[in-house]
Amino acid sequence: MFREYDVRGRLSDDELNTESVMVIAKAFAVFLRRRDVSEVVVGYDSRDCSEGFYDAVISAFTASGLNVTGIGLALSPVLYFAQHHLNIDGAMMITASHNPNGWSGFKLSYRKSLTLSPEDIQELYAITVSGETLTPRRPGTVRRESVRDAYIDYICSRVHLNSNRELRVVIDAANGGAGVYAYELFQRLGCLTFQLNCDPDTAFPRYFPNPSITEAQALLRKTVLHPYIRADIGLSFDGDGDRIGILAENGENIWADRLMMLIAKPILREQAGAKIIYDVKSTMALEEYIRANGGEPIMWKTGHSYLKRKLMEEGAILAGERSGHLYIGGDLYLGFDDGLFAAALILQTLSNSDKTISRLLAEFPSYFVSNEIQAPTTDAEKYNAVAFAKAELLRMFPHNKYSEIHGFKIWFEDGWGVVRASSNTPELSIVLEARSPENLRKYYDIFRSVLDRNPNVGKIWNNDNFARK
Repeated sequence: MFREYDVRGRLSDDELNTESVMVIAKAFAVFLRRRDVSEVVVGYDSRDCSEGFYDAVISAFTASGLNVTGIGLALSPVLYFAQHHLNIDGAMMITASHNPNGWSGFKLSYRKSLTLSPEDIQELYAITVSGETLTPRRPGTVRRESVRDAYIDYICSRVHLNSNRELRVVIDAANGGAGVYAYELFQRLGCLTFQLNCDPDTAFPRYFPNPSITEAQALLRKTVLHPYIRADIGLSFDGDGDRIGILAENGENIWADRLMMLIAKPILREQAGAKIIYDVKSTMALEEYIRANGGEPIMWKTGHSYLKRKLMEEGAILAGERSGHLYIGGDLYLGFDDGLFAAALILQTLSNSDKTISRLLAEFPSYFVSNEIQAPTTDAEKYNAVAFAKAELLRMFPHNKYSEIHGFKIWFEDGWGVVRASSNTPELSIVLEARSPENLRKYYDIFRSVLDRNPNVGKIWNNDNFARK
């Protein structure tokens, strides 16, 4: 359950249950007190188990002497915002993000806009298995406070849409927590807003909140294209609101690494040499665009903790990953991944143009990129499988440029491929890109032949297609 940058597990007697949740919360209390943090803000996502775990966590923290502010049903970015708004360094969000029902977990922080690093997670694990707890002279206090209105007010104070262009926006919250915030936010920004599944429902009657789910995209696309709606954009959010999915007015799915070029354009125009960070799976068109427009592109690891930390270390304004996490800092925002703020910023750009979002994006370079391909393996073998792939690829292409920033990425004459161990599931993640569909298929065949030689990697890859340009 103790993964690279958060804690996630299945609801079971062996993994996450009320007792184990309290054990982990008491260990996190020790972790916080080692850093002189005595206050913690706690929120939870829209799952059946979350409210019960929320009560257990608050009980564990107060028994450990921590003062707790509970913000109730929330989103991860709302929790991060609460750290700033309430001036509290400690934070725990009870969520398994986009993992399906039957899972839960924690995103944890001891510093504003940062979540735990892999080294921090290992320290937390060591405390948990040691059984170390705090024995304070008196229990901590509890207060309940809603930051919903303050959060919406803050975004509305940072983003201003052109009133001369009313945008037609469809929101699909998939019955997750984003629906509590999104409709009011985009109405207040001046959009004509249409709702899909915006009432929280822990049964998730249509589909789980994950912008990558095909059936969710299909319903959003149908609604965006409906002749009585003809929306300018479709927005969807994951279960804890830190990841965004976007459909253009023509129904095209837009990956976040391409959205970064749209966000980066005014930044690069106003700030020469601005640093912009992207993950190892992002399109090479983004790097080329940043460099061509006077910015400094920085490739970094996939994962919310890695990118938040790197954004702060580099003093960058923008960071992002292909999967939908966008991190905005500097003078624009608070430096964490927030799907709703990212959407608002994109709407601001769109409202100041007379073009559709598909026409705006057509102005940027674009290549042929695979969907993210998952090759099944085990948690015990996935890192060995990456090492195996590295050895084989370097044997075949000894003179090619490569990177081991996160997994193994190798460049070819016309593109690249990357293989990395998933941080949350027993799988390898593979992404490929080329300037032509023929070379994309060529690189796919190379990677598949390499991984098929490893008996510890399953022979069936899902998403065996190359759906976007």
